[in-house]
Amino acid sequence: MTEPTDDDLGCVEVVITAESADWLAGFTRSLVEDRLVACGHTITPMRAIYRWEGTVHDEAQARVGLHTRAALVPEIVARADRDHADDVPCVIALPITAGHPAYLRWVHDETRAPSSTE
Repeated sequence: MTEPTDDDLGCVEVVITAESADWLAGFTRSLVEDRLVACGHTITPMRAIYRWEGTVHDEAQARVGLHTRAALVPEIVARADRDHADDVPCVIALPITAGHPAYLRWVHDETRAPSSTE
């Protein structure tokens, strides 16, 4: 049997931002515990400058890069919609086009298959 290619594993990095670094760490931990993501790398503090409802905001935020299967992104978005304080949380998925084969295999192995009910 041949080893799967990077494309076969379908890994992505999901970026989520939040005002509270502590909330984001707890949210990330719950995603890891539920096997929706293999890991999360948090950056804090970071500065976010954006326009929302006609006003420009400039504030401290935290960011996490989550490594997971592309097929799990809809479940992560649904969880963010349910748990995130923002009306429209920043949740974006970036394709991982290549990487260390053993790391990508680990991401795949540490996450579960998507729910069939989603």
